[in-house]
Amino acid sequence: MKNLALCGAALLALAACGENTQTGQSADAASEAAMETGAAPELGAWGVETDYIDPEVDPGDDFYRHVNGKWIDTFQIPDEFSSYGSFTVLFERSEERVRQIIEDLAEGDADAGSIEQKIGDFYASFIDVDAINAKGLEPLADDMARLNALETHEDVARAMADPGLGLSAFIGAWVDVDSKQTDRYIVYLTQSGLGLPNRDYYLEDRFADKREKYKTYIADMLTLAGVDGAAEKAPAIYDAELRMAEVHWEPAKRRNRDLTYNLKTREELAAFAPGAPWAAMLEEAGLGAQQEFIVREDDAIQALAAIFAETPVETWRDYLVFHLLRSNASVLPSEFDEATFGFFGTELRGTPQQRERWKRGVAAVNGALGEAVGKVYVERHFPPDSKAQMEELVGNLRSTLDQRLDTLPWMSDETKVAAHQKLEKFTAKIGYPDKWEDYADFTVVRGDAYGNAKQSNLFDWNDQIEKLGGPIDRTEWFMNPQRVNAYYSPNRNEIVFPAAILQAPFFDPHADAAVNYGGIGAVIGHEIGHGFDDQGRKSDGDGMLRDWWTEEDAAAFQKLADALGAQYETYEPIKGFPLDPLLTMGENIGDLGGVAMAYHAYKLSLNGEEAPVLDGYTGDQRFFMAWAQVWKRVVREEQLKNQIATGPHSPARYRVNGVVRNMDAWYEAFGVGEGDDLYLPPEERVQIW
Repeated sequence: MKNLALCGAALLALAACGENTQTGQSADAASEAAMETGAAPELGAWGVETDYIDPEVDPGDDFYRHVNGKWIDTFQIPDEFSSYGSFTVLFERSEERVRQIIEDLAEGDADAGSIEQKIGDFYASFIDVDAINAKGLEPLADDMARLNALETHEDVARAMADPGLGLSAFIGAWVDVDSKQTDRYIVYLTQSGLGLPNRDYYLEDRFADKREKYKTYIADMLTLAGVDGAAEKAPAIYDAELRMAEVHWEPAKRRNRDLTYNLKTREELAAFAPGAPWAAMLEEAGLGAQQEFIVREDDAIQALAAIFAETPVETWRDYLVFHLLRSNASVLPSEFDEATFGFFGTELRGTPQQRERWKRGVAAVNGALGEAVGKVYVERHFPPDSKAQMEELVGNLRSTLDQRLDTLPWMSDETKVAAHQKLEKFTAKIGYPDKWEDYADFTVVRGDAYGNAKQSNLFDWNDQIEKLGGPIDRTEWFMNPQRVNAYYSPNRNEIVFPAAILQAPFFDPHADAAVNYGGIGAVIGHEIGHGFDDQGRKSDGDGMLRDWWTEEDAAAFQKLADALGAQYETYEPIKGFPLDPLLTMGENIGDLGGVAMAYHAYKLSLNGEEAPVLDGYTGDQRFFMAWAQVWKRVVREEQLKNQIATGPHSPARYRVNGVVRNMDAWYEAFGVGEGDDLYLPPEERVQIW
């Protein structure tokens, strides 16, 4: 079983959550105070880059382009990126900072086994391409020999389940909090086994060209490895993946938490999907003592087990050899790395150029030893007052939703009580964890890039399975502090904001208050909103997956969600690639609710006073402009197609236009009327939270 990191099944990420809502001073006072300190905002005169505004585009026709148009029309995406925007600016800043941290920690002679030695040697081994090329495939020799010697389906299953190899397999597994027994950890099983992004790439006509290029890539990788008969073996590998894709659930269906919780005992699992040698796989993965599992895509896993049994061992041998090469291409000789980037980077995402090796080395360290680096990152780049201000903002947004719940016309008093209880139990984590990961058991050997990657796989998996049978660790984080993102975890009922996102354009202590509410305030609201989106709402305040709604309220909510989905269903960024409103529903609700909450909080912070007009822009205008600025992004066409087919987030343009056209305050702020393209009659505007 491929060991998966905690993924979208459990986390809802931003990119890729009392009576007094005052911040201690009014919004206009905060704006004036920022001006008086002489400390300038990072962007523009008060937090928004007004130089990027395109006056030729009416805000009511395309608000996203009105705010960002001049930048969109002139910015050239660097060759190493498939897209570029506000998140990328902060990503690159974080990347440079982490590089400096790595280099600082690696200076001098570090003691063997120290975190400095591990970080320095892991990074040095990864970026030493000459050494990697000189070794060729020798580091893989034992693993390749093992795979080529597999004789039975049980042998194959054990190889697939070996956590050190981290191989692709027909099922994946990870450990997380049990969504219906939130005081224990459990193993989740999910469909897996594909090399292309998802089932659609195998089955839909619009991806026919990608399928042909993928078949060529499989053959090329086998040929580079000196595999006899590579041209004949590649089609069999692809056909095995095609059979698996045919039974995989579609992306939107996989979001449905009512369908993806199927608790089975060890005996029930074996009887349900007898094609898989479960005992051998579980033993190999260190799960031999586990008696219960949550099966996500139940009938898909049942069919995948049958496909596993029906597929010849020789096909599985070749399949595993290919995926060993593919998944480790970054630490193999350059020809493997370049071929893999050529397909997954250029063909699937349109990226012309591989990133510099040091940048990829930083990413590798972040993935393997991220919290060790993150601890230093926080010490250097996250001042305590930023955390204090953020805590205050989170409190404001929480209080705002608490008030808004009482005004919802579509929700009964009975359900409102439970909603208030859930909101009260929200946990907010800001900046960095209180307890850092211990890497004492992570062994790093200088000069062994492949071996270090295997150690990372093994460490990650052991870190997960060691939780089984123990108490829930409420201090755990699933993003590093240096990550530019945020997330909500439904089975923990917590919102998490890493330190690196708390910068402009999201948050700037020297910016106008309206801008901070429209930026980080709306991001906070978005994550809170995930607790009340179409799937997050299914858990209660303790993270328990249960129905705490009346039937009438659930129906009323669904009616509103369907109306929002009907709007997004009309958006088609590229001909033949319309948005899937069911796949993007949670994020769309998060965006709409987040901006609505943030706007309400901003208005309350004014204490009944009028916000100052800055450079001719009212406070309301600045608020909505800030939201548009956050999502400023240019995207290559192939990446946009990939995002539409696989991602839960709508493209940036629709995260802005799709939200503001549902908000009365936006119409009033920019004088939007019936003749404008984004205009919706008041009765068609959707407000959920």
